[in-house]
Amino acid sequence: MLLSLWRRLSPWPGGHRLFGLILGWQVPYSGSVQPRVVVLEPGHVRIRIRERRRLRNHLSSIHALALANVGELASGLAMTTALPDTVRGIVTGIEVDYLKKGRGTITAKSRCRVPEVRASTQHRVEAELTDEAGDVVARIRVSWLLGPREPAAGASG
Repeated sequence: MLLSLWRRLSPWPGGHRLFGLILGWQVPYSGSVQPRVVVLEPGHVRIRIRERRRLRNHLSSIHALALANVGELASGLAMTTALPDTVRGIVTGIEVDYLKKGRGTITAKSRCRVPEVRASTQHRVEAELTDEAGDVVARIRVSWLLGPREPAAGASG
């Protein structure tokens, strides 16, 4: 659903912004960082957030959890847009390496390939966050439990 919405809105002026607002409404916690999706393709995502007072910590940089939030969102969008309709997934763990203070505009990038899923399987998706100079600010690894989607109630095969 999100991918089809992105494809409808992104070509239009203000479409990226409108998509970000809808995404924030659908996923309120992730919306708190005001993500701006720049690229959204199955298995490939690029999202930007800009530094603002509401996201800062006591060190005058972007709070660690705001960085983790946008990294998890990037990995999640990459994964969920790549999943076939027959597979579902849920996050089971997140690891974050903070490498540098996040300041200015931060770009989260994630690429993933979905393995063939016949039974429940663990799969890891990574996201990398960079600042305006291209320096890596954080790396996020998100563990997913993937499994076959159960048929809808009343569906016959």
